[in-house]
Amino acid sequence: MARRRRAVKRPIAPDHKFNSVLVARLINVVMERGKKNLARRIVYDALEQIATKTQSANPVDVLQRAVENVKPRIETKARRVGGATYQVPVEVPPDRQLSLALRWIVDFADARKGVPMRQALTAEILDAYQGQGSAIRKRDEVHKMAQANKAFAHFRW
Repeated sequence: MARRRRAVKRPIAPDHKFNSVLVARLINVVMERGKKNLARRIVYDALEQIATKTQSANPVDVLQRAVENVKPRIETKARRVGGATYQVPVEVPPDRQLSLALRWIVDFADARKGVPMRQALTAEILDAYQGQGSAIRKRDEVHKMAQANKAFAHFRW
């Protein structure tokens, strides 16, 4: 935690192809070791595959809906009170909701072994769009954990 001043939140420029900040954030999450062109190619190919698999919908709308389905509304944070550590349920700020949702989608796509990343990302986004898949399961686990620790909500500050 910074002692002097708050870090300034820099705005993310929208991507060139879809003019979407969400797609730009997804590219940044997919990117490893500074290889942004490779990340762009992976994300754009995944969105192209989504467009062919769902003829009726715009791929950016599908991505938007998938992220909305994965966003956690409430999570637990560790709070130390009197020598004991409690998992206290807290509401998740909107920016963190988006970050967690994108991270979970990309992490579970990356965990699909034996499949190229663009296909795995396509499959994970489509699963999240339909309300199933690993990222949705992760969100449900986080919500269940928060629900189970509701008794410690009075430790929130």
